[in-house]
Amino acid sequence: MDGTVTTVSSNGEYSFTKPNRASITLLAGLGVEGDVHAGVTVKHRFRIAQDPTQPNLRQVHLIHDELFKELAEAGFGVGPGDLGENITTNGIDLLALPAGTVLRLGEEAEVEITGLRNPCRQIDAFQDGLLKQVVGRDDEGNIVHKAGIMSIVRTGGVVRPGDAISLELPDGPHTPLERV
Repeated sequence: MDGTVTTVSSNGEYSFTKPNRASITLLAGLGVEGDVHAGVTVKHRFRIAQDPTQPNLRQVHLIHDELFKELAEAGFGVGPGDLGENITTNGIDLLALPAGTVLRLGEEAEVEITGLRNPCRQIDAFQDGLLKQVVGRDDEGNIVHKAGIMSIVRTGGVVRPGDAISLELPDGPHTPLERV
């Protein structure tokens, strides 16, 4: 199950969206160079208020490009970087991967998946009704979070649109993703 990086985004200021870039540089143990969410400890404002010493398990945010197609079919105009992700992918079911999966991005960068993005009300401020599209329920009534996954940087490197993505699953048993 290999995929491709379609877009990379970063922002040095707190903002809901992140501008698309020609490339981003991942820094081991920190995140995306120059991005407001890079760091060893939490950078998300809500989490800082709770405990600023928490480890940053949200260094790099990834979303699957297929989500944008699904949202377009529901009448929403959302594109890469609009939901604040750093890396947009194609061809990998990110939400189905277990915690601890390692994604190799391009020639050298590696991230380890820590969990699901926990979408917040800012999504509805971006586009009214969008939150219900990225948080829903499956056929059994379980909550499904579709707003991407979070990761930490294991090995730094430059990531560009068009880079290949390969993955390495952790040794079993696999742990399903939870919100981080």
